[in-house]
Amino acid sequence: MVLGAAALAVWAQSDTSEWEIGGNIGYGAYRNGTIFAPGGTATAGIRNRFTAGVVICDDLYEHVSGELRYQYQDGHPFLSSGGMAKDIQGQSHTFTYELLFHIKPRDARMRPFVAVGAGIKNYNIVGPPPDPQPFPAIGTLNNSDEWKLTAALGGGVKYRLYEHLLVRVDFRDYITQFPKRQLAPAPTGTARGLFQQFTTMLGVSYVF
Repeated sequence: MVLGAAALAVWAQSDTSEWEIGGNIGYGAYRNGTIFAPGGTATAGIRNRFTAGVVICDDLYEHVSGELRYQYQDGHPFLSSGGMAKDIQGQSHTFTYELLFHIKPRDARMRPFVAVGAGIKNYNIVGPPPDPQPFPAIGTLNNSDEWKLTAALGGGVKYRLYEHLLVRVDFRDYITQFPKRQLAPAPTGTARGLFQQFTTMLGVSYVF
């Protein structure tokens, strides 16, 4: 009975909902992790690089919408210790579903919002590992792809230029666990820290 009432409520709102399809470009900066081993300590992380993505948003209610997001980041995994650093060619692909909570109703020209969501992130290697490894007594760079659960937190502003066109500025913090197969500690080493991709994006969307 309750589920039926909820379904009818959603159906009743669907006639007035708006859809948004758009793309964005931006920059992803990382908060990295650390590897501790008997052979020393190394910073283990991902290079800060450009990002690009797409979004599909269902603006179903006056103050709440839901959106599917895909975000690409051209970031290379690296190890750094003692003033030396080495990386391996890589990138990441993040897929999330997020809820956006708008401060202003749908017909407002400018709509600030906060966003919270979750999804999965693929840390993808596209090049060979270094030979020789730079810090084998601390950790190694491996050509092993990894999927991680991710949380997405942030916010932004949408601004409607025309009836069917809006621009938006977004910020997201994509949070995952340490990708230990890709940035692997030495046998007696320990990897610590959450990986956070602080991402600022400028986007354009078509609304219908």
